[in-house]
Amino acid sequence: MSKPISADKRKLILEGNLIQAILMLAIPVMLNSFIQSMYNLTDTFWLGKIGTASQAAITLVSPVQNILINFGAGITTAGSILISQYLGARQDKQANSMANHICLCSLVFAVICAGICWIATPGIVKWLGAEQDIYQFSISYLRIVVLDLPFLFMINLYTSVKQSQGDTVRPMLLNLLGVSLNLIMDPVFLIVFKMGISGAALATLIAKIPSAVIAILALRRKNQLIRLDFKNFKFDKNKMTSIFKIGLPTAIGGSTMQFGFLLMTKNVNAYGTTATTAYGIGNKINSLITMPASGIGSAISTIVGQNFGANNLKRVNKSYHIALRIGAVFLFVFGTILSRPFIAEPIVRFFTSDENVVPLATQFLSIMAMCCWTNAFYNVTQGLFQGSGHTLITMLVDATRIWIFRFLTLWVCSSILKMGVESVWYAVVVSNATSALILYILYWTGIWKKRTIKIE
Repeated sequence: MSKPISADKRKLILEGNLIQAILMLAIPVMLNSFIQSMYNLTDTFWLGKIGTASQAAITLVSPVQNILINFGAGITTAGSILISQYLGARQDKQANSMANHICLCSLVFAVICAGICWIATPGIVKWLGAEQDIYQFSISYLRIVVLDLPFLFMINLYTSVKQSQGDTVRPMLLNLLGVSLNLIMDPVFLIVFKMGISGAALATLIAKIPSAVIAILALRRKNQLIRLDFKNFKFDKNKMTSIFKIGLPTAIGGSTMQFGFLLMTKNVNAYGTTATTAYGIGNKINSLITMPASGIGSAISTIVGQNFGANNLKRVNKSYHIALRIGAVFLFVFGTILSRPFIAEPIVRFFTSDENVVPLATQFLSIMAMCCWTNAFYNVTQGLFQGSGHTLITMLVDATRIWIFRFLTLWVCSSILKMGVESVWYAVVVSNATSALILYILYWTGIWKKRTIKIE
């Protein structure tokens, strides 16, 4: 019988070469993040062939979808952290029980949220200030994509369980299947069947279903160390408490941050459809730029979780510094190159042919790319705090990044300096850099060394 978990991977994470461990985990995570982003990028690309209004509608309502996704992700993030720490402590049965509790929480939350959001969609879109075509497009898109939440959360559960064990390749391959289906269905629904923005949303929904089914079937296989099996399931109050203690701050932090993004989008919408579209394109491209930092941050969360469970704080600290150097150097070099307008503009033109949108999006992208190295400090340090169970800290920093630093910078730039739409661009980079600095300072306090949950 094959081994249910690679003993070599656990040994590498707990005892082996840290650079190798970081890259082993981070590279598939980066590729997986890129693959996942292709859902929205594909929609943006094909809708750009139809018109600016459709792209503006996606930009307007995407933060609403992300609020729900990020809140639910708090549950699966908690699962990854807790399972990692159990595995590091060699408590494999407890890790398996935790996975079953996480599955129930995720599924219940996803179904409830999908239903509520579907009903509330018209009111949400109206509150965002959408009018005429954008109003109708936004409702059509959001009502369909929220229905994929149960499927998305099952995929995220699979990713969380596998990543906690040091396996980031299989989740990547699973998402590749969904994106491949979406790449095929998007042009068919939009161009051939002429379904417009509803076709883009429907393609995204349908593409996630096979991946979700495969994820559940794979997690129920008997040769898995961590598997879903509710036959002898026993509700554990302590495990539920741990999930909420670790997951709730992540959920609140992520969702309030996304709500802040939604209000930022509403502020941008005041400058018109052109500015909203440019903002959306710039943000999507920037998410690709910063994927290395996100991937390394996720890798560090797993490495920290297992080594924290094994009480090896010296190795935790060493892995953090190695990851920070890798991420910061890479993003500084890559961001400097991409910040050049003659490089940024062709990338923007890939997503739009609107000559009014191109210069604004190019300017936004150039500014963000130049400062993207700060994301390495933010994501890697966030991974350290999350892996050690200090999600309350990351929640507070996430919230202040948007609600204090971003809106304060936006107000200063727009109301005092009269910088117009450029106020939005600088509000993004200043708030990101400030929050990265705060997290880095908190690292040096040593607060991350304090244990937040008891692994029995």
